[in-house]
Amino acid sequence: MTDTTVDHGADSGSDSEDADFASDRQQATTLGGAARAYLERVRGGDMGSLPAILGLVVLFVVFGLANDRFLSALNMANLITQAGAIMVLAMGLVMVLLLGDIDLSAGVAGGVSACVMGLLIVKQDQPWYLAVLAALVTGAAIGFVIGVLVAKLGIPSFVVTLAFFLGLQGVTLKLIGQGGSVRVSDPVISGISRDNLSVLAGWLLAGVIIVGYAAISLLSHRRKVAKNLQHQPLAVVLLQIGALAAVLLVVTYILNINRAPNPGFVIEGIPYVLPVVIVLLIFWTFILSRTSYGRHVYAVGGNPEAARRAGINVDRIRISVFMMASSMAALSGVIAASNSGKVSTSSGGGNVLLYAVGAAVIGGTSLFGGKGRASDAVIGGLVIATIANGLGLLNQASYINFLVTGGVLLLAASVDAVSRRRRSASGV
Repeated sequence: MTDTTVDHGADSGSDSEDADFASDRQQATTLGGAARAYLERVRGGDMGSLPAILGLVVLFVVFGLANDRFLSALNMANLITQAGAIMVLAMGLVMVLLLGDIDLSAGVAGGVSACVMGLLIVKQDQPWYLAVLAALVTGAAIGFVIGVLVAKLGIPSFVVTLAFFLGLQGVTLKLIGQGGSVRVSDPVISGISRDNLSVLAGWLLAGVIIVGYAAISLLSHRRKVAKNLQHQPLAVVLLQIGALAAVLLVVTYILNINRAPNPGFVIEGIPYVLPVVIVLLIFWTFILSRTSYGRHVYAVGGNPEAARRAGINVDRIRISVFMMASSMAALSGVIAASNSGKVSTSSGGGNVLLYAVGAAVIGGTSLFGGKGRASDAVIGGLVIATIANGLGLLNQASYINFLVTGGVLLLAASVDAVSRRRRSASGV
């Protein structure tokens, strides 16, 4: 008696399993069969975020043993705050990388958008919500122009976004002035990184996420079973729900501890930036995995010509992806401004873009297009932030941070290349 069934109804060359669109895999019907099937996929090169998760575990163990402050509630809150902007920017870049393109201007696009927000609040006395909306519109407009140049004129995305990387820095310099900065003191904007949910609200948020995820997973499993579609064993679904619940409950417990270094103060609760990241993660996961638009993005990234012949408007997909990436860059710029308390001529520059691309790739998004998830950005962003945070606690020189981060990125890119070769060789 076998514990697997095979559906031959899909193209075996598809790389969109991450979005639950592949139906050519062997589907296990028992927990043991699911484990063996997963190991076979890993041996075939389909590792997903596994290397990044294992690396994150190693980093937490090493830094936790090296410095007892690393796993403290105060440092965990700081780590989440530090990672927020990179995670959001990386989620936008995942969309571009899925097409096999690159956006080198995303960081400075976020800087320009945050500059627009800051000037509207400070100089024009506009409310925060109008200023943030203007920042998002600015980001979307930048992405639209980039997308048109790439899709309609056929200019390589590397060249177009490199030009925008240089040009947008000039725009920020013109808006703010040489060596200037704009203070962002609006309580709502600054509160994104500096304020926290109440303890009760934190527990309620964790409960809502767990119950919502459990309901969606179980209903989806029931529907697939009823329609005789491919589905995971119920035991696997329950394990996934349990794993998510365990992580959320532990994180919520740690962040709800009073982490004030001074006994006379109370600092507790989940930083507001974490719910922002969670909402964006849920939104983009839904878009990529549960909508026809998400299917089209994966299709264009996997094979643009085949997607065009299938009736997909490839140019429209490419333009929309660049618009969404720049809009996410604008949100990232707002979060970064909240964290630093200002917008300057250097906002979005430096290593911001490199860290965001590194986060997406380290998390498991392929540089070759067609493979990746929004969660890759969150996991990879956490790895990047953990390296910087942990080495900072150990008082290591800055060059060590650059060397370690560069080595981790190179390792992730190597894993991606090797995995792609193994998938091709095994026909996955």
